[in-house]
Amino acid sequence: MLSVTALLFFWVSLGQAAIPSSTTVGSDLWLLFQNDLDWHTTAEHESSILLSAHTHAEALVACAKLNEGLTPTNGTFFQSDIKNTLAYVALETGASPTQKYWINGPTLTHNQLCASVSTSGLSSTACTEELPVLCANSAPNKLSNQTDLSPAWQVQVTSENLSITGTRDHLSFRFLGIPYADEPARWTYSSLYTGSPTISALTFGSPCAQPGSTGMENCLFLNIFTPVSAWKIEVSNQTKTSGFTNGEGSDSNFDGGNLASRGDVVVVTINYRLGALGFLALDDGVTNGNYGIADQITALKWVQAHLASFGGDPSRVTIFGQSAGAGSVRALLGSPPAFGLFAGAIAQSNLGGFAYASTYSEYFTIEQEVEIAAGAFVGEVGCAKGTSSEVLACLREVPWQTLQNAPDAPRYVVVDGTFIKRDRLSVDGKGPVASNAHVIFGWMAGDGLDFAGSYPQSTTTQAASIEGIPISANLTTAILESGLFPRPFTGNETLDTFNVTARVATDGEFRCIDQATAHSANLHSVFASMWSYQFERAYNLAFASHRRRRPIPLEIHPFPYFQCHSGELYFVFGTLGEESLPFRDELDLPFEQLTVDTWSAFARAYNPNPSQAFLEARGYTGTAAALKEWGPWEDVKSQVPVRILAWPSRGSGWIDTPQCEVVGFPLDFFED
Repeated sequence: MLSVTALLFFWVSLGQAAIPSSTTVGSDLWLLFQNDLDWHTTAEHESSILLSAHTHAEALVACAKLNEGLTPTNGTFFQSDIKNTLAYVALETGASPTQKYWINGPTLTHNQLCASVSTSGLSSTACTEELPVLCANSAPNKLSNQTDLSPAWQVQVTSENLSITGTRDHLSFRFLGIPYADEPARWTYSSLYTGSPTISALTFGSPCAQPGSTGMENCLFLNIFTPVSAWKIEVSNQTKTSGFTNGEGSDSNFDGGNLASRGDVVVVTINYRLGALGFLALDDGVTNGNYGIADQITALKWVQAHLASFGGDPSRVTIFGQSAGAGSVRALLGSPPAFGLFAGAIAQSNLGGFAYASTYSEYFTIEQEVEIAAGAFVGEVGCAKGTSSEVLACLREVPWQTLQNAPDAPRYVVVDGTFIKRDRLSVDGKGPVASNAHVIFGWMAGDGLDFAGSYPQSTTTQAASIEGIPISANLTTAILESGLFPRPFTGNETLDTFNVTARVATDGEFRCIDQATAHSANLHSVFASMWSYQFERAYNLAFASHRRRRPIPLEIHPFPYFQCHSGELYFVFGTLGEESLPFRDELDLPFEQLTVDTWSAFARAYNPNPSQAFLEARGYTGTAAALKEWGPWEDVKSQVPVRILAWPSRGSGWIDTPQCEVVGFPLDFFED
């Protein structure tokens, strides 16, 4: 998954255009909303747009250009949110806490006094004085795929030669389906967009072509969700993908509105080419692979070229991604063309180790990729005969549905000599690495459950279950004889068998390789800072596998929930509770708030511990109280290098280190 977060200014001034733009409002725009992430009460909270200083008469005109009036004094904004909102404005801008703002209220015409507000409450101010303006934002809050496209909510941004029209809802400004690259010919590298300068960014662009015959080849779009403030940028890697084969930035699970609103960051999700269209490599000297990785770099270049025009700082970019997206983050950390395009990185559940996960942290040569996949692939799609140029010409004529659904469609990052120069990320200090980046690597406590093979039958032995991951019989024997993977006894034989297998898969395909990565990176000081976590509270995505079962430990809980792969994503994006997803107990909402506050803190300051000043100004008392009680997240250099993200959270030493030795991925794995 690849996405971008940033805090930006939109410059919009006075004029006659139908859509507010730099000639219609005469001010930057900052959408302010006290987002507690409780979907059920979102509509009860007022949303406002802050403009720079105007007289009262000018303020009325400026708000009208946005199809709004001044923020009312009879709503929840004035009753409960105003103090925190204005305190945060003061923190971010350096304004005095006693600064007044124009707001809707009684005007004393004979004294030429107009209603204003500060943290002290309502007052009257000379109407001719210039004060910052609080316009109402009456745009409704909608689910990701139900955005209200009424012209009343639309806004226009100019960036270099581009004129981009987006919209707003209750939480943020939204610019959807922006083309960041020209449509590339098959198996050529993408380049920055040079098409029509007038872009409608009201709806999502097509997902990239993928198995199942969904999407399109013309798919290199990005989406921006922003509260429109200044100086903080994060780039997240959150197109939901499965093994570089599936996913799209328009997935409603990863809508950026809540993360942008509560964290005061801008979230940008992107599409990049997948499967054979994104990762085919042939030994013809021309088709060198990594097209999907190159697309991500093109998107980062778009960020560098255009976010300053939105008011953002391109020097403060953090990439983050989960699963194959974490594999993308890992690849970009070692890709010289990406160096300097980002300053922070979060890899959520990076795969590596044995079985299916191996190729996400250890990269094939092009020749190996041809031997393992591409050689069979060209035959499967009917292009095996002829010279290398004839094979490539044939492939370019095959329907993309045939390419993406072929059994051996390539999906591998390869050592191509340009984007990837080494067969692994150089956390040993011996190769190219983004040394100025601040980095987090983390995993779910039960990440391997979905990678543990088939759920056992009543007659399946423990050895057969583990070998089904698949791993060798010799390694299975070593695992069982070690005594380090104890079998629980719940009375459910198949569940007990699968719990052991799931723990083996988690260690062998996620936890151990990521701990070794963080340990070695710290040992060699290859990054500016290094952090790690284990996520222990989870909420399965709607498409979760039916075979998921609770992995070890079998803690008692009032409802069945699983610490499985992708189980952190609702919490990270703040989308839990939307649609038909209920809060399961009294901790889901505060933990979601804590997670959003933690991820966005890293975007702002490259430290996952939110600033107490930020939490206090925004009124995030739940997160503030929890962190005060639990203590800070310490980096990998400390005695507790792993943060256990749960309720409560805590620090921990490296986890399952004896088990990691047995499965073949010890802490010093990268020291060979």
